[in-house]
Amino acid sequence: MNNPSPAVRLLLDAWREVCRHLDIDESIRLLAPRIAEAIPVDRVVARRLDAPRARIDTVAIGDVNAGSEPPPARTPLAPEEVEQVRRWAAAGEVTVWRRGESDPLREILAPGRSSTLAAPLLLVAGPGSEASFGVLLLQGRGDLTAYKPLAHALAEPFAAALANDARLHELARLREAMEADNRALLARLGRQDISDSVVGAETGLRSVMERVEQVARTDAPVLIFGETGSGKEVVARSIHARSRRALGPFLRVNCGAIPPELVDSELFGHERGSFTGAVATRRGWFERADGGTLFLDELGELPPAAQVRLLRVLQDGTFERVGGQRVLTVDVRIVGATHRDMPALLASGAFREDLWYRVSVFPIHLPPLRARRQDIATLVHHFSTRAGQRLHGVPLVPTPEDIAVLEGYDWPGNVRELAAVIERAAILGDGRRLDVKTALGVFPGPARATAVTAFPVREPEPTPGTLEATAREAIEDALERTRGRIEGPYGAARVLGINPHTLRSRMRKMGIRWDRFRLGGVG
Repeated sequence: MNNPSPAVRLLLDAWREVCRHLDIDESIRLLAPRIAEAIPVDRVVARRLDAPRARIDTVAIGDVNAGSEPPPARTPLAPEEVEQVRRWAAAGEVTVWRRGESDPLREILAPGRSSTLAAPLLLVAGPGSEASFGVLLLQGRGDLTAYKPLAHALAEPFAAALANDARLHELARLREAMEADNRALLARLGRQDISDSVVGAETGLRSVMERVEQVARTDAPVLIFGETGSGKEVVARSIHARSRRALGPFLRVNCGAIPPELVDSELFGHERGSFTGAVATRRGWFERADGGTLFLDELGELPPAAQVRLLRVLQDGTFERVGGQRVLTVDVRIVGATHRDMPALLASGAFREDLWYRVSVFPIHLPPLRARRQDIATLVHHFSTRAGQRLHGVPLVPTPEDIAVLEGYDWPGNVRELAAVIERAAILGDGRRLDVKTALGVFPGPARATAVTAFPVREPEPTPGTLEATAREAIEDALERTRGRIEGPYGAARVLGINPHTLRSRMRKMGIRWDRFRLGGVG
């Protein structure tokens, strides 16, 4: 079309502005002068019917000059008036009211004395949703009857604009509700933001946080090494919070807690009917984390088949759901964590070398708590304040004696164990103080040693050859083979063929400490 007519050019401009702006107010403000060149109007108005609240709202106004009086921002409707507007809009016919003409429908849609073209706007609803309606009002002074066809053509782009505007405001409303819920939850937890504060960032973890600052600005995969409970997830959240993905999702997956036969389904999703029990299509963790960060905790526990598929995602960002044929693409940053001896896993073939080179682009070694004792006092104050506020509404303050006792312990469970001990001490202190000695297992009196220990006093070694001695030997052998790991497919419980809780109970009874079989962690 070499020389489109003015009407066609107006429609092209309308669609262009509607596609350019999600806010209908911006579109109408820019288009009103163009419409006035084709139709003698003073004002362009968009209104939306809100049937559940029995009202019609003015959502956008574009003034060309001050020749007409705008409709009210909101018009309350009686039930029969709501049905009247619905019937009129469903008919799809443009209505013309001459200047000063009186009509009950006009009093609802466009009160005033201006000449008005009223074009119904049908807002397309999603599956399972009820269609809603709006109205485009073109208000001027002369007889506008001849412009009904053009007003009818303009209704289509403005209906799309009104529908986009409605979705935009609904998303804003949902976001505000979600933020309010988040603020309420954070207030209950005594936290300022969703990322755990990094206690010791200026002292024992200074080098760790320097590496976090270096890598956070990039999208490079990160692998965090550290013992169980040392705060690997806190570091992963810090990387996410400092990255360009901070507004996207941060999802944590414990690879060691997923049964091997379900790993693919959990990570990559599955299609309906792909296996027994797949009654519906399910999005996996990678799809849910699109645009954000996926934290793969206990990465060393992934079975070989899942390692192959993870490698493909890291290489080109594509994968297929279990039982699916469609290739899906995601933009996800991977942050992994492990306490395993990765060189040993690589040597044994339990972890793929090509995947290792992909996930360990930027390694971060997290020291255990016993290697940064200067942070213990700060951590104790931090956890005491949180425990006191959460349990009793009042922050608790540790005494110098409490700090000294806690600094004298080796903390095999690291920061997680320290947090649990402080919370237990707050409960034992009835909200008035911290009963650290009882919480940690220090008892006064000549019959018991005052050495700090969170484990029961070890009983004398059983006589060789007895059932208990045989059980101890089997447990210690399994712990040595698994390097102190209890749970998971490579844990001592799996080797012994018993429940992890049962194994822990027997270890406590026998005084067997799992940390003796660790190699000091990776970090």
